Amino acid sequence: MNETMKTRRIPIIGAALLALFLGAMDALIISLAMPTITTELGGLHLYAWVYSAYFLARAVALPVFGKLCDLFDTKKLFLFSIGLFIFSSAAAGASPSMALLIAARVFQGIGAGGIFALVYIIPPDISLPGQRAKTLSLASSIWGISSVIGPTLGGFIVTYFSWRWIFYINLPLGILSFVGISLYLKEFREKSKEVHLDIFGVTFLSGFIISFLTIFITGGREFEWNSWQIISLTFATLIFGTGFFLAEKRAKDPILDLRFFKNKQFAHANLASFFSSFSIFALFAYAPLFLQGALGQTPMQVGWAMLSLSLGWSLGSLLVGRSIGRINAKTAALAGGLFMVAASMLTLGFNLTTTMVYSFIVFQVMGFGMGFITLSTLILAQESQLEKDLGVATSFHQFSRTFGGTIGVGICGGFATSGLLNRLEDVSHILNPQLLNQLRESMENLFKPEFSAMLTQSTRQILQEAVLKGVFSIFLIVFISSILCFVFCILLPGRVTPEKKHLKP
Repeated sequence: MNETMKTRRIPIIGAALLALFLGAMDALIISLAMPTITTELGGLHLYAWVYSAYFLARAVALPVFGKLCDLFDTKKLFLFSIGLFIFSSAAAGASPSMALLIAARVFQGIGAGGIFALVYIIPPDISLPGQRAKTLSLASSIWGISSVIGPTLGGFIVTYFSWRWIFYINLPLGILSFVGISLYLKEFREKSKEVHLDIFGVTFLSGFIISFLTIFITGGREFEWNSWQIISLTFATLIFGTGFFLAEKRAKDPILDLRFFKNKQFAHANLASFFSSFSIFALFAYAPLFLQGALGQTPMQVGWAMLSLSLGWSLGSLLVGRSIGRINAKTAALAGGLFMVAASMLTLGFNLTTTMVYSFIVFQVMGFGMGFITLSTLILAQESQLEKDLGVATSFHQFSRTFGGTIGVGICGGFATSGLLNRLEDVSHILNPQLLNQLRESMENLFKPEFSAMLTQSTRQILQEAVLKGVFSIFLIVFISSILCFVFCILLPGRVTPEKKHLKP
């Protein structure tokens, strides 16, 4: 490393980590604002797409940008990613409709995917010898910080300002990161001419995820489950899935090398990570519907409740990181799986008398288990591969986590909206016709304070019970997903796989 780069490394690392913080926080901060957003913009049936669009774009962009940095100028790619994130954040904040908000979230996700991929390349590569692990640990800590700040900040902004500022806040901080990278980063990596972009793999993977999510988001609400639209989407999912499998088998440099799944330790670690993220992000996305719609809590109060989940996640990760030398990774994964199963089972008992303190504890235990799973499955995935493949193993694990969150939010979104509609129809005969018409025209009225003020105590309780029953399916799905996570933790080998022998001591 030359002397110039040595003097530049601190502002570069700072700017890169700031961009990482914004991208990580944006995945969680919106959960507190969604009931308010749907109240203003309408489109409750599009609730899931606000999350899924971001996660989907980020999941696909991650491996793409990882390969692009071997072909093109790293600085230009990073500036493009940050710039796209800033521009799309401004567009999201100014969105006049749910459709435009979702479109902006797609571009936010692409920008975040580029940031996430490059932030694990640039800071470590410019770090001083022996400091790379420390730099990577700083990047990991940013995730914990963002998960703690995000829910609290989101609740504060929605309560005292406008939900639009959860996006506008990215502008000054994003510009600061952009300027830091622009002024201090110089190209430092030799470019390869041998890297092949897996265009077919990216296309088929995107098509598979989009068609699969559309089935569950629209099924039972916009289209009947046996309609030609759903049947067509099912065939499309199968075609895209088959195309992706064949493309990855033939690709010279596949975006996701499926051959790694021949190793059971690697496969089970990634599947455990997938289902844990499925559970946790579905809970992040839809618990506010329960807390705000059924319990009548304010966005700020909801923010404190979701903060408990984030704190548990951070605490669990910290505890595993400090104790991994005394306990093996599988034991930590099993403990995390048990925590998640226990906590998700307790959510099945949520009712209108559930206190915020009780929900705080349940969410914290859920997050605690997620913290155990996140780090332990990463270690197990890395240990299952040769040293030369550690980078690929790490990226695959990150993709599994992101993919699980995308699918979880998408599937649960369909069940949430259809469940709410069905429950409202069940109680329609005992509601005031005027109120019923208002709800049928816009189900988002459930979250409007002025609408709630029009209700009698008995009517308000009926509607709160309808919301509770409508989101119960979400808690049930989260519970099933947590069980599947625990099952794959059990299936993890009890000892290190033979591949570990090939690693350098």
